[in-house]
Amino acid sequence: MRIYGIGTDIIKVDRIKKTVEKNGILTRLFHKDEIRRCKKTKNLFNCFAKRFAAKEAFSKALGTGISKGINFNQIVIMNEKNGKPYIKLLNGTKKIVEKKLKKEKYRISLSLTDEDNYAVAFVTISI
Repeated sequence: MRIYGIGTDIIKVDRIKKTVEKNGILTRLFHKDEIRRCKKTKNLFNCFAKRFAAKEAFSKALGTGISKGINFNQIVIMNEKNGKPYIKLLNGTKKIVEKKLKKEKYRISLSLTDEDNYAVAFVTISI
């Protein structure tokens, strides 16, 4: 496999807090599974901020940004049982990614971190 693209993003947790507190925005940015997971954590807004940064980093690695049919709530940031994060693509976003990469077989690697009022994500896409 070779690296198709890399992306990174950093965000202030307070920015996400202000955004999430607005009515109706939560479900446009996050999938129901992400919302459920974050609501179970003691650092709710850090959880959302890491996921938002991951979505941005993914779109940068893909080279599209969030546009052209790529939807935030169809890029789902999940965790394996051991806590390792991964990206799950859904519906139209998944189809667009497969078409753009011209392959059904690809690998998305994700690293997340947060410290105080910042969250950072790093993504690589390999084909």
